[in-house]
Amino acid sequence: MNKKYKINEFAKLVGVSAHTVRRWEKEGRLTVARTLTNQRYFTDQDVQRVLRLRLESKPKQCVIYCRVSSPSQKDDLASQVDAMEAFSTARGLVVSETVKEIAGGMNMSRPKFLGVVFGIINGEIGTLVIAHKDRLARFGFELIENLADNYGCKIIVANQEKLSSQQEMVEDLMAIIHTFSCRLYGLRKYKSKKDLFDDPNT
Repeated sequence: MNKKYKINEFAKLVGVSAHTVRRWEKEGRLTVARTLTNQRYFTDQDVQRVLRLRLESKPKQCVIYCRVSSPSQKDDLASQVDAMEAFSTARGLVVSETVKEIAGGMNMSRPKFLGVVFGIINGEIGTLVIAHKDRLARFGFELIENLADNYGCKIIVANQEKLSSQQEMVEDLMAIIHTFSCRLYGLRKYKSKKDLFDDPNT
């Protein structure tokens, strides 16, 4: 059932005052339904429509995301930031924020990385600049790119290979080996327990 909201409830949901809602109605920007007693009311569809229009009218940010895997690479991170800011300036981009993160590219739960992803989903980020695909994620870049495209965000890859260090590749490889070793160990423990319970002599 489609819920109905009074003007004060509707104004709170869309983040404006009741006075603003009345002004929108007067200017013809908002079509308002009324009850038989001439009271304004709004539906969930009205809420979604206004929120979408407000989101689309809000200017989106251009954000740079830079990442290295370990604290020992802070100098590399600083160089990456300088290179991406110079790249953005040369492209005529007005950068709102430069996000710097120290974390492995295999880790998809990086706090600042997730902040960028949610910024894209929320319609706050319209352009994301990265040095290379693996700065954003070692695997699954295409998935993130498709998600960004779906939410109106363009990912610009400077494609500067020199910023992807060999050391990080080794660390990521070791992380993959460690992950599968843990899984293999877990399967062996599970099999041992299963064999124990299946053994008729126990």
